[in-house]
Amino acid sequence: MKLLEIRDFTKVDGRKLMDIYAESNEENIDYFYPDATDRAAALARIEEDFLAYIRDDILQKEQNRYMVLERDGAWVSALRLYELGAGEYYIEALETRPDCRQQGFGSQLLGAVLERLGAEGPFRVRDCVRKKNIASLRTHEKCGFTVADSVGRDLLDGSVDERCYSMEYRYPPEA
Repeated sequence: MKLLEIRDFTKVDGRKLMDIYAESNEENIDYFYPDATDRAAALARIEEDFLAYIRDDILQKEQNRYMVLERDGAWVSALRLYELGAGEYYIEALETRPDCRQQGFGSQLLGAVLERLGAEGPFRVRDCVRKKNIASLRTHEKCGFTVADSVGRDLLDGSVDERCYSMEYRYPPEA
């Protein structure tokens, strides 16, 4: 296993990243293009828009990065990591490739990211997780996250979502 830290879009392998988000991208067709009759074309547009968002927004900010777990050259799990300030981070879009789920890759990725951050000193990481996403909740808890609030608070746009929990990890735990 190898942890990749991507800060530059030229290091993004679009196909490998879209394979991780395949299920979400398929679901997003109905959200972004509800009248689409050609699902393959709509999916291609979703993927193109997603990669443009990564290139033109996320990775334009020096403190943002994509963290990817790679196994035998394949990208199996990924997340976006935003540095909000000294020792303050926000995670978004933790996902594992559909054909690689239930093998612990999400936990391995999250654990590796936390270990890397811990090597830099005390920190706090927050995330929003849907209450119905039991697998993600278990992954976060397995890695030491706790429920910090019964509503999800997106620290990037300030929105609140009753369908989510706010999760938190602190290192060291009493920090």
